[in-house]
Amino acid sequence: MNEFFARGILSLLILIPLLGAALLYVLPAKNERLQRNFALAVALVELVASFFLVRGFSAESYNFQFSEFRNWLPVETGIHYIVGVDGLSLILVLLTTALSPLVLLSTYSSVQKNVREFLALFLFLEAAMVGTFVSLDLILFYVFWEAMLIPMYFMIGFWGGKNRIYATVKFVLYTVFGSLLMLVAFAYVYYVHAQLHGGAYTTNIIELYKTTAALPLNQQLWLFGALTLAFAIKVPMFPVHTWLPDAHVEAPTAGSVILAGVLLKMGTYGLMRFSIPLFPAAAIKMSSVMIALGVVGIIYGALIAWRQTDIKKLIAYSSVSHLGFVVAGIFALNTAGMSGALYQMVNHGVSTGALFLLVGVIYERRHTRELSEFGGLASSMPWYAFFFVIATLGSVALPGTGGFVGEWMILFGVFKANSVLGILAASGVVLGAIYMLWLVLKMFWGPLNNSENKKLEDVCGREAFILGTLSVAIFALGVLSTPVLEHAQASLMHLQKTLQSGEAYIISFENKNSQLGSEAPQDRVAASERNHP
Repeated sequence: MNEFFARGILSLLILIPLLGAALLYVLPAKNERLQRNFALAVALVELVASFFLVRGFSAESYNFQFSEFRNWLPVETGIHYIVGVDGLSLILVLLTTALSPLVLLSTYSSVQKNVREFLALFLFLEAAMVGTFVSLDLILFYVFWEAMLIPMYFMIGFWGGKNRIYATVKFVLYTVFGSLLMLVAFAYVYYVHAQLHGGAYTTNIIELYKTTAALPLNQQLWLFGALTLAFAIKVPMFPVHTWLPDAHVEAPTAGSVILAGVLLKMGTYGLMRFSIPLFPAAAIKMSSVMIALGVVGIIYGALIAWRQTDIKKLIAYSSVSHLGFVVAGIFALNTAGMSGALYQMVNHGVSTGALFLLVGVIYERRHTRELSEFGGLASSMPWYAFFFVIATLGSVALPGTGGFVGEWMILFGVFKANSVLGILAASGVVLGAIYMLWLVLKMFWGPLNNSENKKLEDVCGREAFILGTLSVAIFALGVLSTPVLEHAQASLMHLQKTLQSGEAYIISFENKNSQLGSEAPQDRVAASERNHP
């Protein structure tokens, strides 16, 4: 692998979309077609660059790879620019870079006002999402986490529907509340580490894994609660989910797709990267409670989705249900459950992202999402019906799709942890099939009574390409689970062994790139402890 990419690929993945967002303002202001093509080209370059991660990644290692350690703030603060990927973050970075070009391609028809500003915000958002997944410093992670809020605030608030202001304010209030809890937990850990290590401060997550695992259970429980609530809001878990349906319904199509496809995964990623390994004793203690909340979310989300008359809101509530599966799988705290949870994050991003794109297609033609306005669309829009059915099959976990693999592994893992909760979780599969197949029945079969639906144009070539790509991905994930998950197996197995042993989560850096010399980051922390008693 080219040494240039090996030594700076993660920083490059953050910088490419940021640079692209800035260069949009060099292009002619009135040439929207050029702006769209340029933004799409930037996203494609980002996708190609991310393939170098797969090429150089060692699936046998659970350590962080492609690591970079650089000075950022004054050395005595212990806050540095530290990035790296393991199997968990690698898969989610690839999900981000793969979805982004498709989402941008969908904006060619869905975004018609202030095009350049929307594209710049989206590229900024992509950079923040990648930065969040690769950050290994608490403060750097927090900066990227908060940075994601900025473009989403404007994308919903300016390009959203008629109730966009209400949805935006609600989204911001929930997210900021969670972020403040996260910051309090990070600050406490920061100062505790200094007290235990002679006044040496650090926000290096690898060092903090060792520090926090040694804290008494009561402290771990409080910190676990604060951090997990912050991530639960982002997931969102029941009962802190109420911001999501409003945000989805009012967001533009591109915003809904990236929100469902990637942003919600920030919460489940945070649970696996921070909550559990930082506070392992608390995670074990609270695992049954978290699984139970996940199961409640599965059933509640499915039942509420079944009652919706707005197609987009139905799919939004289905996300609450599907991500309940992910949370339950994570807190099964075994390799099967956590592997299924990670795989289901990818499946949900693909199938639900496709469903939101499909809702956007019909909304552009009819300017309504009310289910009562449709029926018999299979006769007037056969290709649209074809793609909608495929996305539905992925959503209901039909055998042969990625959703089946993810949900089967989750249910197996949850059943091993708690058989009663495993049985209850399985009911969500049945409920999911009921409300999604009911949606398909109402939209596509029966008589074509509404005259406005008789003359609807079927999907165009651009839309067919986007939906076709996602359709292929839905079935490809059903047969390629082993090649995908083998990149994360070492990391997940190491985390499970750590939880079983009751010891700290010990992990290190590989492929280090440091402007501070050849010593490892943990060695620099030790030096900092000697120099700052």
